[in-house]
Amino acid sequence: MTGRFAPSPSGRLHVGNLRTALLAWLFARSAGGRFLLRIEDLDRARSKPEHEAQQIADLKAIGLDWDGEVVRQSERTGLYRQALARLENEGRVYPCWCTRAEIRAAAEAPHGPLPEGFYPGTCRDLTDAERAERERSGRPAALRLDAQAEEIAFHDLLHGETGGVVDDFVLWRGDDTPAYQLAVVVDDADQGVDQVVRGDDLIDSTPRQILLARLLGLPQPAYAHVPLVLGPDGQRLAKRHGAVTLADLAPEEALEWMAASLNLTLPVLENLAPERLPREPTTWLT
Repeated sequence: MTGRFAPSPSGRLHVGNLRTALLAWLFARSAGGRFLLRIEDLDRARSKPEHEAQQIADLKAIGLDWDGEVVRQSERTGLYRQALARLENEGRVYPCWCTRAEIRAAAEAPHGPLPEGFYPGTCRDLTDAERAERERSGRPAALRLDAQAEEIAFHDLLHGETGGVVDDFVLWRGDDTPAYQLAVVVDDADQGVDQVVRGDDLIDSTPRQILLARLLGLPQPAYAHVPLVLGPDGQRLAKRHGAVTLADLAPEEALEWMAASLNLTLPVLENLAPERLPREPTTWLT
């Protein structure tokens, strides 16, 4: 079993991030497996070396370790281009010039409301003349997967049977950087990750990633989407909620709270039972 934790170095990890990292580590280590650390630093504007260094220090402070060197997505662009080229050769990629505002407007059109963020396929059906007109506009095009509205079902270790219809999601951004969905699928397969433990907020991405892995002929990992930590206002935990990072809490204090919130006792490695983990979000009270 090989698990991983893959933070984006855009700021300090809060207790919700650290709790997810702890669970990913526990799932892997309790099965005698490997655990990897990958830095997802494709967002060049927000990713900072100092944030990465602090995140690594905080993970070590709560007692987590990992196997091998830390991997950075910014150093793996060649792998992502190879995967993109394979999809292009199979006719599953098309350019898209839509802005976020245009996508929102299309989703609210009279043909019926679409799920939030769901792409309606606007640029997929452009005529040659319409595509040429958009190319002349000079607006950079993103590259989307022609998902053909495939429905994907999967078993989640905590949620059970779930799934969804896959829309035409972005593979390559207009600023010439790989999109998250493509990079994470390529990385997990290349690193031999066969168990993905991450937050509930990413469960809707899983059908996309499963479809992409199938199209690329890559193995599908097992998934466990764990409940988030919320602030007192019911929203996802963030800096605005106060003392939520190891800048404000002793590592031992944070670890004790995380273990208690997960129905675990210290040392946490001795009593991990996935079936006993909570299914609902936990509220962090400062």
